[in-house]
Amino acid sequence: MVVLFPLVAVTADPTPLMAHAEINLWSLAFRSSGVVFFVLVLLIGFSLSSWAIIIWKFLELRRAKQRSDDFLDLFWKAKRLDHLYSEAGEYADSPVGQVFAAGYQEVEQVLKARSSKGGMEEASVLTTTETAGVETVERALRRAANQEVGKLERLLTFLATTASSTPFIGLFGTVWGIMNSFREIGARGSAGLAVVAPGISEALIATAVGLAAAIPAVIAYNHYQSRVKVISGDIENFTADFLNLVGRHFMRM
Repeated sequence: MVVLFPLVAVTADPTPLMAHAEINLWSLAFRSSGVVFFVLVLLIGFSLSSWAIIIWKFLELRRAKQRSDDFLDLFWKAKRLDHLYSEAGEYADSPVGQVFAAGYQEVEQVLKARSSKGGMEEASVLTTTETAGVETVERALRRAANQEVGKLERLLTFLATTASSTPFIGLFGTVWGIMNSFREIGARGSAGLAVVAPGISEALIATAVGLAAAIPAVIAYNHYQSRVKVISGDIENFTADFLNLVGRHFMRM
């Protein structure tokens, strides 16, 4: 009983040993050699920046989709587009709403240009003017649609860059850590575990941090690209519907 008691007391609680190993891991990471430490700082910067973009784009794309759906419901329920245009200012964060505002402004300019010419034109001239007016509105809608899609895709390229580059940056740190291990072996003339362990640990930490930065970035990039395509499809459908409405009603007034 006297002999067994100390053994049980020593091995009953492994928490201090685990905590000691965890502290050594962090201290090893922050006491790495100059190049590996720079690689770790660079990877952590990529990771923090990508996570900030992931959170921000999640909120932005969710709100853009919700507000666009709300505007589309209001558009199809509206009886007068001029009244709808006066309310479009409340949908500044709706890509579809901004495309509508740009298209309606162009329609007003075309109608004002037609009314200023008077009603003495021939039928062929009126047909040419009508066609040119529809094309002008279409160009305005396409330009506004491209601008809105560009806003939605903003900073997504950073996620793609993070996903593609951080594994290679981590691999560079891995190679450098292994080089340090071989350098220590050559300097000390020994290949013991105490000699190679620090450099190998640096290499493994750099690899792990590189993957930790790349995996969330590539998942978020693919997910957000699909969501941008959904909103872009809504914009394309609205553009076609609005052009049909303009061709049937406004340009034949």
